[in-house]
Amino acid sequence: IPLVLETTDVDEIIETLVRLRSSFGAVNLEDIAAPRCFELEARLIEALDMPVMHDDQHGTAVVVLAALTNAAKVIDRDLAPLKVAVSGAGAGGLAVTEILLAAGIPDVVLLDSRGIIETGRADLTGIKAAYAARTNPRGITGGPAQALDGADVFIGVSSGTIGEEILAGMSEDAVIFALSNPDPEVHPDIARRFAKVVATGRSDFPNQINNVLAFPGIFRGALDAGARRITSAMKVAAAEAIAGIAAADGLGADYIIPSPLDERVAPAVAAAVMAAAQTETK
Repeated sequence: IPLVLETTDVDEIIETLVRLRSSFGAVNLEDIAAPRCFELEARLIEALDMPVMHDDQHGTAVVVLAALTNAAKVIDRDLAPLKVAVSGAGAGGLAVTEILLAAGIPDVVLLDSRGIIETGRADLTGIKAAYAARTNPRGITGGPAQALDGADVFIGVSSGTIGEEILAGMSEDAVIFALSNPDPEVHPDIARRFAKVVATGRSDFPNQINNVLAFPGIFRGALDAGARRITSAMKVAAAEAIAGIAAADGLGADYIIPSPLDERVAPAVAAAVMAAAQTETK
């Protein structure tokens, strides 16, 4: 049931949803920009005794992890050793970084509009400072060129662009997810010159990263399990379920993720999320 609130005030949104909580079993937040989305989601999770998820953050992250899981198989690599650069430190970028860390990929370099987020930057506060301490284990400084030098994976969730000379510094058989819409950080035709696997957020190119693959099944599974929170383990389980469907069909450079219209996805995600939730409560 879409509830369109004529306010951007965090307190007013929380008050509204608290008053409505007896009518709903879960809350899916949509189209809320950073940094407001971080405070809103955190406070709602505490205020409401039910699953709460900001889809633009976590739905996107789940599908990215699913696609990357299969992309790694296509390039014959394990996930954990991959060197990943994430461009964009807004809602999507931070959620993608979080789920990659949760999935056991430690070498994640996060960039914002001023360059690599690292502990030596004096302009970092709050959530960015926290991520500086948890990412970039090699201590890289600089901008996109330094972050992508030798990187195996580029994930773009920003409105910026990446030049060909920078992409040329990536490793052999690289993976590029250029997810900005409607204009990707690099056009897929150019990205394919430097990467073996390319994904975008658009439906007119192969490998569309669409968060509709994630959130219906995640909420169905959370509700079926009677869960009060959507946890990292549940999100990783959702990603594994999405990846498994494509893998069973047979993977290729142009097929690492199911179609957003694939009717197998939501039931599979729901079952995986429910199982993960039940395991956590044992």
